[in-house]
Amino acid sequence: MSRTRRLLRREITYSFAKEEEVNILHQLSYYDKQNRFFSHLNHHQRWIKNIVAHHLNLSSPDACHVSNVESWLHGSFNVCIPVTVCTRSAKQVILRLPLPYRVGEEFMPGNGDEKVRCEAGTYAWLQENCPDVPIPGLYGFGLSTGETFTCLENLPLLYKWFHSIRRRVFAWLGYPTPSRYVPHPPKREQGVHFNYLLLEYIEPSRGSMLSDTWTDHQHDIRLRTNLFHGLARILLSISRIPIPRIGSFLIDHKGFLILANRPLSIGIQQLENGHIPTGMHRDCTYSTVDSYVADVLTFHDNRFRYQPNAVNDLGDCVFQLSSLSAMRTISKTFFQRELRRGPFVFSLTDMHQSNIFVDADWNITCLVDLEWACSLPIEMIRPPHWLTSMGVDELVLSEYDKLRTEFMDALNAEEQEMAEKPNSPLLSDVMSKTWATGTFWYTLALSSPSGLFTIFKQHIRPLFCTEYIEEFNLIMPFLWDRNVGRIASHKLSDKKEYDRQLQQEFGVESPV
Repeated sequence: MSRTRRLLRREITYSFAKEEEVNILHQLSYYDKQNRFFSHLNHHQRWIKNIVAHHLNLSSPDACHVSNVESWLHGSFNVCIPVTVCTRSAKQVILRLPLPYRVGEEFMPGNGDEKVRCEAGTYAWLQENCPDVPIPGLYGFGLSTGETFTCLENLPLLYKWFHSIRRRVFAWLGYPTPSRYVPHPPKREQGVHFNYLLLEYIEPSRGSMLSDTWTDHQHDIRLRTNLFHGLARILLSISRIPIPRIGSFLIDHKGFLILANRPLSIGIQQLENGHIPTGMHRDCTYSTVDSYVADVLTFHDNRFRYQPNAVNDLGDCVFQLSSLSAMRTISKTFFQRELRRGPFVFSLTDMHQSNIFVDADWNITCLVDLEWACSLPIEMIRPPHWLTSMGVDELVLSEYDKLRTEFMDALNAEEQEMAEKPNSPLLSDVMSKTWATGTFWYTLALSSPSGLFTIFKQHIRPLFCTEYIEEFNLIMPFLWDRNVGRIASHKLSDKKEYDRQLQQEFGVESPV
């Protein structure tokens, strides 16, 4: 009889595990790793108190009370530890740490620090360039190297004056200005180092997660109109500033905000967490659309090469290779040549319902979890995919287009109200064209290693080929790489070995 095994959020049996497209063998280790990591954090409550007191400039860490493990909030990639600060006016803060077993730290050491640096860079960029976008306060952050950075406002008085004057002098002289996050080591060596962000806690009076009310009220036109106009204003505010390259902002060792990191995405860290190389180095930024698209297609190729259960059988292998070959062949038809070198605009790529706080009328009050924000080609900016509560590979064109049109009407209205003349093409014009040409679907497929093949089959391939599908699948795989027959044989062997190990993990006897 097969065993039931524990994943992070559910139990799973072999009958379900064998149908999953993700690497379940890898995910079976998460639950134990989570317990060990949480226990390790809990045993270092003194460190948590010290680091909170350090960033808030408190006289004593004893003013900080760390919540019980049962009250910790954890999603797919982070754990948030509420800490109550008992001073004259008690308040809560959130210590947010990336989960090392979910961000690829084992396979790519430094991924946790990269994630924290880039998220801190996003806070700094938005605070400096888009003060109208509501986000939590970032009090400080730290890296596994022991480096810590504190927000200028929370520094000791003399330190604050010095760095305020320093920023002004740099600005007067025309030099790059240091960010508001200043290298600020603790007075005492902590002995243990985690990467983290210390964030403002969003009080219930400020709003609640959109996901709490989305299912019940998504069909309320008044609420939806308020939401869409709020999203449109945020999108326009962020995209009005052209950015010179494709990449992610980070805060460097000296506290400067720089555009020097690869465009970090959820797809990159998911793949690297699955021990799949992406081939995209951390210091890599892009000056052209086609060079970026080529590298994104490469890590889709690498998923096929390195994930042990990437294919189910020979037919599935042929279909995937056909899709990957075609995606590379047709890429140039989806992007306007005149936009090849920009404009590039900042994008919050993880803005789903649980990361949007709203009031009772669905006016946006705060955006949280700013991870994986980066500058992207303007043609990769899309309306949210979750408008119909479907996954990226489940969208029904006719149903989605109704709400997409409604969102675009809000975007057009907000864009017309902007007094300033844009320095780049109208965002609404670009987004309308990407929908009309199918670029919307192509860029959506690029963003999803797991959803690419379904999106290609349903929405991209029909733009080029509605007949001779059998012939298409016979020819295209041979254009993916040389010796494709040997590659296919290797992938089928990988799947056979994966199935054997999966059966072993669940105590299932292999058929004779």
